[in-house]
Amino acid sequence: MSSVESLARHRPPAVDAVEWQERLELAACYRLFSALGWTESIYNHITLRLPGPDHHYLINPFGLNYDEVTARNLVKVNLAGDILDGSSYPINRAGFVIHSAIHAAREDAHCVIHTHTTAGVAVACKDGGLSRHNFYGAMLDGQIAYHEFEGITTDEGERPRLLASLGDKPVLILRNHGLLVVGPHVPQAVNLYWTLQRACEVQLATDSMSGPNRMIRQEVFEAVPAQVEGMRMPAGRSGQLFFDAMLRRHAIRFEDIAGV
Repeated sequence: MSSVESLARHRPPAVDAVEWQERLELAACYRLFSALGWTESIYNHITLRLPGPDHHYLINPFGLNYDEVTARNLVKVNLAGDILDGSSYPINRAGFVIHSAIHAAREDAHCVIHTHTTAGVAVACKDGGLSRHNFYGAMLDGQIAYHEFEGITTDEGERPRLLASLGDKPVLILRNHGLLVVGPHVPQAVNLYWTLQRACEVQLATDSMSGPNRMIRQEVFEAVPAQVEGMRMPAGRSGQLFFDAMLRRHAIRFEDIAGV
């Protein structure tokens, strides 16, 4: 995979170096989700808030598959949903309603991922929500919030209630709807989402089997946060090694997603 820096010569004149790097990383994220099957045709959204006081953010062009997203065709919008980069593509209203609210309210929410994977929606439809009694669920204990289903999320009036449900948590399970995670940058958000998706997949498989499920002891849950923290790299962005490895595994290269 080529470095972001090596593609600087392909940067459009109207895009500064920081935004170009963010565009490349977000486009790579879309390609990765496509490769992993975490897509819903042209729907769902992964957004990335750009640095600066205006809270502008990048979102996928509505109408394109995830494997058609490039650094150039990502759409730059403001919190009012206005397209700022002259893109000819529209944006999905549900993506605007959900993502702009979170980007505006949470300073730590630079990357917001929302999906409708089968395992995620299945868990969102269960009254008990996400089980903490598996390897992945245990790592997410205490980090999950829930939001009641109000229909398709196109009403801006739902935004205060959605934000109240999310609070300061990094994960929101939208009841009867899907999954949402927030993170300070793309690699950490992707790593968190992967853990959440795996927890849902394991729960789906476990609940399909006969016999009682094995419960994890409370003292183990109390020890897990320190164990997870002990796995973090001492330098660099959290999740970066994982993200880079996933891109290599699926042969996702920055030069292929620049859109030149």
